[in-house]
Amino acid sequence: MAAETTALALAALLQAAQIGIAAISMNGDVGPKWNAGPRDTQPQLSARTGRLRRAVDNHFEGLILFTIAVVLVALTDNGSPLTVLCAWLYLLARIAYVPAYAYGWTPWRSVIWAVGFLSTMTMIVASLM
Repeated sequence: MAAETTALALAALLQAAQIGIAAISMNGDVGPKWNAGPRDTQPQLSARTGRLRRAVDNHFEGLILFTIAVVLVALTDNGSPLTVLCAWLYLLARIAYVPAYAYGWTPWRSVIWAVGFLSTMTMIVASLM
């Protein structure tokens, strides 16, 4: 498997882990009964749980673009040391983003996000070359 594809698979596993971490935090705030229920009403969640949930949503958005980047690199056969570096930078940035968002590390959360985003955009541009 190409390094870019491996990074994509690991990013998907990270997404699943983030969903679990956010769910555990939510259980701590409102209990498993509400979390497993229909969620007809929105209870008050802790700031950290809110941040963890937003980090999940943010990764879904980033993962869509990263998936496009990996597919483009694979389909155009334009994998290179640059695209490999970008794929791993994306994954590392997304791993670092979770605690950065959860603990409100300002401005580092935004810097970490930018590393992942720029890595993804670099891969897309590289696939066009």
